[in-house]
Amino acid sequence: MRVPLAAVIGRYPSSDGTTQMGGIIRHNRKCRDIAVLVFFIGFWVAMIVNSSFGFNQGNPSRLTYGLDYKGNVCGDKHAGLRELELKYWLNPNQIHQSGLKDSQFKLANARSICLLDCPIPSEDSLNWVCDYPDGDIHLSTDDWIDRNYDYFEFLTPEMRNSTLQLQGPCYPVIFPSVNVYWSCQLIPRASNVSLKHWQQMGGVSINENIVIDKSIHKYINSRYAVLKRYMADIGKAWPVLIVCGGILPLFLSVIWLLMIRHFVSAMPWITVVLFNILIVSVTMFCYLKVNWMDRK
Repeated sequence: MRVPLAAVIGRYPSSDGTTQMGGIIRHNRKCRDIAVLVFFIGFWVAMIVNSSFGFNQGNPSRLTYGLDYKGNVCGDKHAGLRELELKYWLNPNQIHQSGLKDSQFKLANARSICLLDCPIPSEDSLNWVCDYPDGDIHLSTDDWIDRNYDYFEFLTPEMRNSTLQLQGPCYPVIFPSVNVYWSCQLIPRASNVSLKHWQQMGGVSINENIVIDKSIHKYINSRYAVLKRYMADIGKAWPVLIVCGGILPLFLSVIWLLMIRHFVSAMPWITVVLFNILIVSVTMFCYLKVNWMDRK
């Protein structure tokens, strides 16, 4: 059954057989959702403003690196932290406190700074990691780094008493630490030599148990930290993603279409041969990975 197309294009036949304009579709056509249109325009204006603010004020490094206690992003050259990409928690007792079940103290509130590498205890003395040099400490950031973050000898008596109470500006390196996803994770095995020196100086008691490790481990495995690692992987692998995920597949697809166009009769056999070569290559690769090829 054929349907007249006049109604579709805006014309329909009248009872007397003539064709009239301004029919079903064109009659009283206007925007009937003014409120939705205003909302849609407002949405796009807000998106443009928000994107502009993000590009001007945002810092993509925040998706990868942690924050110090001042709110600066580790590795941010504008904050004077260039190459200082590792987050280190200064006070081990604060880390321990954040890991207790009934504690309201969070690891995010613990005092942390950004370092070039993770500190380790000394074998014959007591190492220190001091806060950023400012105030009464007249050192540049480069000198602070060259001194392995240690300016304990420049402290006044009041500062030394504060340090022995784990209130800064310097903190003892009692536990070894390793870099785990741009955070220095403390290993809960205190150095006996460093701990002995600390106790002889009259320092407060330092908690040493597995709670310290669990607290940082929980922070590293949080959803936010995992998202940061994904973003870091994308930031480092974007050339590979573009080449292997975009350009190379497009190029091979064009080659495949050209082969189908010009070698259509031979394509079934070419496909079979290439598939077998792929299977053999994968098998040989697996043999090499398990060292079966080297066995006699």
